[in-house]
Amino acid sequence: MATAAVLGGPAAHWVESFQKAREEGSGSGTWRGRWRRRSVISFGSKNRTIGVAAKNQQITHANNTVSNFKRFHGRAFNDPFIQKEKENLSYDLVPLKNGGVGIKVMYMGEEHLFSVEQITAMLLTKLKETAENSLKKPVTDCVISVLGTAFDPFLGGKNFDEKLVEYFCAEFKTKYKLDAKSKIRALLRLYQECEKLKKLMSSNSTDLPLNIECFMNDKDVSGKMNRSQFEELCAELLQKIEVPLYSLMAQTHLKVEDVSAVEIVGGATRIPAVKERIAKFFGKDISTTLNADEAVARGCALQCAILSPAFKVREFSVTDAVPFPISLVWNHDSEDTEGVHEVFSRNHAAPFSKVLTFLRRGPFELEAFYSDPQGVPYPEAKIGRFVVQNVSAQKDGEKSRVKVKVRVNTHGIFTISTASMVEKVPTEENEMSSEADMECLNQRPPENTDTDKNVQQDNSEAGTQPQVQTDAQQTSQSPPSPELTSEENKIPDADKANEKKVDQPPEAKKPKIKVVNVELPIEANLVWQLGKDLLNMYIETEGKMIMQDKLEKERNDAKNAVEEYVYEFRDKLCGPYEKFICEQDHQNFLRLLTETEDWLYEEGEDQAKQAYVDKLEELMKIGTPVKVRFQEAEERPKMFEELGQRLQHYAKIAADFRNQDEKYNHIDESEMKKVEKSVNEVMEWMNNVMNAQAKKSLDQDPVVRAQEIKIKIKELNNTCEPVVTQPKPKIESPKLERTPNGPNIDKKEEDLEDKNNFGAEPPHQNGECYPNEKNSVNMDLD
Repeated sequence: MATAAVLGGPAAHWVESFQKAREEGSGSGTWRGRWRRRSVISFGSKNRTIGVAAKNQQITHANNTVSNFKRFHGRAFNDPFIQKEKENLSYDLVPLKNGGVGIKVMYMGEEHLFSVEQITAMLLTKLKETAENSLKKPVTDCVISVLGTAFDPFLGGKNFDEKLVEYFCAEFKTKYKLDAKSKIRALLRLYQECEKLKKLMSSNSTDLPLNIECFMNDKDVSGKMNRSQFEELCAELLQKIEVPLYSLMAQTHLKVEDVSAVEIVGGATRIPAVKERIAKFFGKDISTTLNADEAVARGCALQCAILSPAFKVREFSVTDAVPFPISLVWNHDSEDTEGVHEVFSRNHAAPFSKVLTFLRRGPFELEAFYSDPQGVPYPEAKIGRFVVQNVSAQKDGEKSRVKVKVRVNTHGIFTISTASMVEKVPTEENEMSSEADMECLNQRPPENTDTDKNVQQDNSEAGTQPQVQTDAQQTSQSPPSPELTSEENKIPDADKANEKKVDQPPEAKKPKIKVVNVELPIEANLVWQLGKDLLNMYIETEGKMIMQDKLEKERNDAKNAVEEYVYEFRDKLCGPYEKFICEQDHQNFLRLLTETEDWLYEEGEDQAKQAYVDKLEELMKIGTPVKVRFQEAEERPKMFEELGQRLQHYAKIAADFRNQDEKYNHIDESEMKKVEKSVNEVMEWMNNVMNAQAKKSLDQDPVVRAQEIKIKIKELNNTCEPVVTQPKPKIESPKLERTPNGPNIDKKEEDLEDKNNFGAEPPHQNGECYPNEKNSVNMDLD
């Protein structure tokens, strides 16, 4: 599976819905990206521009460029935070039918209303496309970082920028009588310049200028600020830095002395005053070994590598935590009082599951909420309502035991995953043996079916001791509840079974009881969750926009191709192509190129794709022959030179054969005549076409093309090369050798005999020695 990493914000609940709806394809790979710098979407009359390109259009298309929308997730339109942010946005926020936040833009010449989830889906779609283009393979999953433990959502680089913007807005109003907030484009330019100034002040303590040309009403504005002024301006923000640090130490139950090293990440940590506050709190120097802008994205990439089967990483444990405590509330059966239970405490390990047992005679409702509303950075503390259905009393009228499994999954999302009702069913004795066997098989815990790290069983109302299990294996023992014990599970004592009670009459047999777990449906209503029909509509709308973006890209590519052709050919007609077109055609073609250029910026500014395709074909009918003449003039001499070298090579071999050169005397004469014939024919052809080409001018089509010469070279090689590279036949040594005073001995037998006699004294016959034998003796003669 391919996995992409995206740096994001605290918006885990909406991720899962879109993730499930957008999974497609397969492959492997990882990608990490910067959410903040790409979270800009600009809407045009025909398409959408997303990412860095959209950021460049943020001022020119201010009303239709959406940015800084992450913190709108999970909030109602009438939220005070939304109303405050609305004043500083270049685009319009409007309420949706469900009370959520809507974004109004002009798209395809019409007014459209998009939800924050739709805007986020557009961004994720673009990031997925970017990742796939980079990896050259499909991406099917992603890792999105969500802040946790201790943080302040209103303490970041943007908040420091806002302090500078407020300061210079007041200064320009006094100094130049200009209200920057009255024109959104001017305000956006001021935001950009203030961000640059903030970064410069991190490395310079002297006065730094801020200059903006044609800021408003064709007036230039200027100002200055130094680091001391900036820190004084942001004193309120700097005081907030220690609050999440104290919260962090309290939640982790650590003292400052227990911390051995402090690493800071994030762009705003480059501000010297921020570094000083953190260093002072911990009483030690802080470390900045990691890239402050990329550290979180690299962490996401590491998590991608862990999840992807295509990567092998060192094994280590990463335990996520539930940042906010979660509780359940319910009504007691036939009572007006409510029961409340905190199922997950703050910083509880995740993913994690717990099993709660309820005694009920009918369906009941559970409501999940955050236990500490003040600690949640959103005004809505409710998570959702869950209705456990199809619950009924036992046949004897007793309450049924309902086991409810609550879970925080790997995405940090709380849900009630399953519910089951325990039923006691009487069985006949003759059915017991077979049914008991089947029940043992059914009740055996399947291996590796629980993906949670931990499963905890808890009895909320029965008052029994909890059972804690890890990986579906029980790790702590507690006496089973009497209410969960059936007759079937009891093991009779063998001695007591064999004991005969003579003084008492035989007891009647008790009916056997079988315990069955019946799965129950759960109706979930999560706060801010998209309905199925609405989600499908959003997906369909996004698909249409993706197709429109694709068509618009093809149209723009066709238009750009015409523009590039005009510019490229006009330059070359006055350069390398000038000799390859006659004077009259040269003037006519230049005039056509100029007319096409004018058409592009006037009538052809917004034409269909086919119009640009036709224009390009019209230009290429004249331009392509000129381009071909130039290319042929460049390539043809090289091909002729290569052909001449091959002809000389084969002609020399034929001459050596005629001179009875030892290297070629093994070649049959008829074969060599074929070589001579082919060389003569090709040489004659080359001379003819070269003479004909020499009579042509450069602005005329060539007599022969480089490709034709290349084919001739191939034909010549195919005819001559097999002949001239024939290997000489091998000369075999005689199989039999005659010895001086003995019969003929086979050479192989002689060699074998010599090997057997290796190291023995060589034979001497009639005073003669045989220096060619392997075991000959060297003799010195005077």
